[in-house]
Order: sequence, then C-alpha cells, then structure tokens
Amino acid sequence: MNPANAINATLYRNLSFNFLNDMAPIAGFIRVPNVMTVTKNFPAKTVAEFIEYGKKNPDKINMASSGAGTSVHLSGELFKSMAGVSMKHIPYKGAGPAITDLIGGQVDVLFDNMPSIIGHIRGGSVRALGVTSAARSPAMPDVPAVAETVPGYEASAWFGVAAPKGTPPAIIARLNREFNAALADPTMRAKLADLGGVPIPGTPEQFWATHRMETEKWAKIVQASGAKAE
Repeated sequence: MNPANAINATLYRNLSFNFLNDMAPIAGFIRVPNVMTVTKNFPAKTVAEFIEYGKKNPDKINMASSGAGTSVHLSGELFKSMAGVSMKHIPYKGAGPAITDLIGGQVDVLFDNMPSIIGHIRGGSVRALGVTSAARSPAMPDVPAVAETVPGYEASAWFGVAAPKGTPPAIIARLNREFNAALADPTMRAKLADLGGVPIPGTPEQFWATHRMETEKWAKIVQASGAKAE
C-alpha cells in the first residue's frame, strides 16, 4: 500500500471499494520524502528564492509530475497552495520521462520521490531545493526541509502491507511480527536509509491510523486543486 491508495479515495469519484473498510492492515514499512528538485540553471537557489521568483512570474514555472493525481503531483499542489505560488502542471506517464525532461530543462521543477531522484541529485544533473518531510532527511542532511521556509508543509510518501478483510487475526499478528523484525535488521535499515527512507514499524492499528490521516489530508488537496484521474 502507498499514498495512491489514500489519494484515490477522493481522486476517483466512483470506486467500487474502500481500502479503509475492505482491507485488514498488517504493518507499515517505510516512509520516504519527496524532493523539490529544479533544473541546474533555474535562477532560484533556495525555497525562499523559488517562492519569490514564482510570485514575480505567475504561471511561468512548469511543474512536472509522474501523472495527474499522484503523490508527486499533489506534493506540488500542496506547495502551491501553502506558498501562494502559481505553477503550470505538466503530467507525464511516470517519473522517468519527467526526470528526463527536468534534466533537459524542458520543465522547471519536480517533487519526485527521493529513491528515484536521489541519484540524479548526487550526480549533479539536477539541483535539490528541499525535502518534503517535516524535518531534514539523513540521506541528504545539507538539503533543508521545505517546512523550514513554508511552516507546516509535509508530503512524504509511505508504504505498507495489508491483507483482505477477514484474514484471521493470528495470521495478521504473525505477519506484523515478521515485518517489524525485518525492519529492525541493521542491514535492512542501512539499505532503506541509503534510499532516504525511514522505517515505520508498529502495530496494524498504528499503520491504519496513518492511512486514515493521509486519506483525509489528500482529500482536501484533491478537491482544492481540482485534480482528476486520467
């Protein structure tokens, strides 16, 4: 399970299912920030400068995403709303083409998931302005959190596991123990950290509370932005 499961509850008008009601939570797995990333030659060097530039140049900034209604798209929409910056949304069919055009300068900014963009940032082909988690990421400690400039901004992605509703509690409990044990393994934690991820172990109830909170959060952004499934 991932942010799409929370976003789709509002993005799609006539879903025949409801994840919160129709699935049984097992465990959270990992939370990763997105990264507000711009082209190498973009004039703004900080989030504050980006906001200033955007307000002076309304609708002249092209904001790429991996598709309409994705967490990448809505992270940008949340930024637009909270920072008061108007940007033109350019949806792509996946992160790969969006990153390619960001590197090439065809678009200006992308709020991509850290695991898919971090290699390009480290390689210098694009430039990170901020991470979308509430605090800085240990994987990129020199990159400030967007929230340092836009208080309250947070748009990290999360992943976890659920089973069909009605799965026996003993099986849920056993799987939860195994997932939490895996997340406690130092080798696993090191691999997740290299991707910019933070393990989110806990009970099934804690994981479902996160899912419920994220569903409510993104419903507001979907409705305010007018995002529609394509």
